[in-house]
Amino acid sequence: MPKMKTKSGAKKRFFLTGTGKIKRKHAYKSHILTKKTTKRKRALTHTTLVDKADVNNIKKCLGLK
Repeated sequence: MPKMKTKSGAKKRFFLTGTGKIKRKHAYKSHILTKKTTKRKRALTHTTLVDKADVNNIKKCLGLK
């Protein structure tokens, strides 16, 4: 049986922490930034963890499960 291929889009968007959790970046930080407040843009800069409901799908895309 051939190896499972990693989804390239997932590979670029998600990364694992040392404890095995999946981190992601916030959306809405790429364009139309003039109408967004500085506080909002600064908050979108930080990374966050993927929601528990999405973890299994993302692990499958990354070839971890």
